[in-house]
Amino acid sequence: MGDTHETPLASASLEEDDTLESAGENHGFLPIETNWFDRLFISVVIWVALSLFWFRFVEPLGLSIWISNAIAVVLAIFIVRKG
Repeated sequence: MGDTHETPLASASLEEDDTLESAGENHGFLPIETNWFDRLFISVVIWVALSLFWFRFVEPLGLSIWISNAIAVVLAIFIVRKG
């Protein structure tokens, strides 16, 4: 009942759990595990979506597409570095 003796296998699995938890703390704001290429791909998809939105709704108001491209580049740099 009061046996606190751990087997080597049980202590090894506890050490693995500790390392997984500590590794999980350093993730970025994206809810999935990504590498730099995944984050770059996400940035390109956001750039395309922002450009289509800009062409449809904002450019007829007189604002240039270059503003959208500048926003997309800033977002891409932020996502690739911090994501």
